[in-house]
Amino acid sequence: MSTSGGRAQACGQLSPVGIAIGVVGCVVITASSVYTALKMGSLPWPTIFTSITALVLLRAFGHRSLNEANITQIVMSAGSMVAGGLAFTIPGIWMLGLADHTSMAEMLFVALAGTLLGLVCTALIRRRFVAESDLEYPIGTAAAETLAATTSRGGTGKKLFLSMGIAGVYSVLRDVLGVVPQMLLALPIPGVTFGIYNSPMMLSVGFLVGFGALAFAMAGAVFANFGLVVGGTAAGLWDVATAGGIVKSLGMGLMMGSGLGVVLKDILPALVRMAQGRDDVHAGSGEGSGTASEGKDSAAAASGERGGLFADLTGRYDAGVLALMVAAAAFVICLGLGLSPLVAVVIILLSFVTTIMSAQSVGQTGIDPMEIFGLIVLLIVAVISQTPPVKLFFVAGIVAVTCGLAGDVMSDFKTGAIIGTNPRAMWVGQAIGALLGVVVAAVTMSALFTAYGPDAFGVGKAFVAAQASVVATMVSGIPSVPAFVIGLAAGIGMYLVGLPSMMFGLGVYLPFYMPFSMFVGSVAKLVFDHFARKAGADEQAEQETGIVRASGLLGGESIVGVIIALVNGATGLAG
Repeated sequence: MSTSGGRAQACGQLSPVGIAIGVVGCVVITASSVYTALKMGSLPWPTIFTSITALVLLRAFGHRSLNEANITQIVMSAGSMVAGGLAFTIPGIWMLGLADHTSMAEMLFVALAGTLLGLVCTALIRRRFVAESDLEYPIGTAAAETLAATTSRGGTGKKLFLSMGIAGVYSVLRDVLGVVPQMLLALPIPGVTFGIYNSPMMLSVGFLVGFGALAFAMAGAVFANFGLVVGGTAAGLWDVATAGGIVKSLGMGLMMGSGLGVVLKDILPALVRMAQGRDDVHAGSGEGSGTASEGKDSAAAASGERGGLFADLTGRYDAGVLALMVAAAAFVICLGLGLSPLVAVVIILLSFVTTIMSAQSVGQTGIDPMEIFGLIVLLIVAVISQTPPVKLFFVAGIVAVTCGLAGDVMSDFKTGAIIGTNPRAMWVGQAIGALLGVVVAAVTMSALFTAYGPDAFGVGKAFVAAQASVVATMVSGIPSVPAFVIGLAAGIGMYLVGLPSMMFGLGVYLPFYMPFSMFVGSVAKLVFDHFARKAGADEQAEQETGIVRASGLLGGESIVGVIIALVNGATGLAG
């Protein structure tokens, strides 16, 4: 990764206090991410939230280094994508009634194999896709700006933790005491779950995602529910049950098509340019006005390393460690999960390819369709081998964890590149958080399953687990192949012309109340911004305040949700 001088710098930025804070935060963030991913069918990357939290907590110990905060937040957030990879795939096993064919140990092995491969791929692609790249990484850039801004503004921590407390108390009133209803404005429309979910977390997701993207999600929801379900049944074209299958297949096709659109439009052309030695992700391309020097890694510049895909590997020790990690992943895949050596080789090779795709997608759009990449590899494995259905979910889970960990973390490395954090220290922080996240994610998934049972997972149920439902449907059989094909073509076409087909597909696929509730949150963001401008407030400061408060609400509800699940699970086991 870097030279011995870089190792010394890494030790200085990776402090014991930062590691301790990061480890505690990792447990909380990873557990809440499992809950959020299953409950919401999405997982906002928590970089900004964890950056602010890390800086606030470090200040309590007299530490004010932005680089230390950057590494601490990587430790805190790395487990989040391990959680996402599991939550977006494994619950599909439960939806197919195959819960008896898997265990917490196997979930642990899936997460561990994906994490080891993700760490290796991070080391291999980091320089190419961050230090030598003109990719924007909007989330990483925003996190760097937020870190810099919070050093000059007080009260950030109070706003964050106050919001978390409010959301936590509200969740207890709703889910434990039953004082407030779970659904508002519910209407009895056949085939349509109309209403607003009374959830600070869901409204906050809408606030953070923004109006533009969620307008498309809302359009998809209206088209599917009131066009296909209500309109189609009223016209006598099909019954409600058939309409549900068509909507599910269409939404799944749109999401798959969006993922393929990313590959066709953003990734394949870049890979061709890379192979021809004239790619855009090169130091000479620059990063736009005023940011080119910021986007270059300071440690790399000092060491004078040449460009190239494997430039981070500067010594035999580094290469040996990464080789051992690959071997360990292969060992876990074959012996721990019972997959064949051929399948293990396919997973390892394609993990490297798909993480490159993830990094490219995150760098351009901030979106990582990790479950789509997992699904693609699953289908390839199903064609070339006689892998049982349950083990196909393991394949998808490993690849999803790998892509989430090595793709989304590039945003964190972008933050570090802007503020001058040592890349070796960031990688070590990622390893600490990700390996801890393996255990926390598997335990939390098991706790939720124990507390609520397999029937709680699926579209229209307590945990919608939309991505895992897509994987389950692909394994078990698509309800309407024509609708899926139409959605696939439409998803590709929409993405190619610049429309957010993934959000439109989610709107089609999810129960109506979910995109509707998130859309209400995005409208709240519009109102918030309008009054801030009208009052003549500092626009950047108000944006940061909104992000902090929304992140706190999201985190507060998800943390309390995990605690409630743990209590329910323990009560059930005791009974």
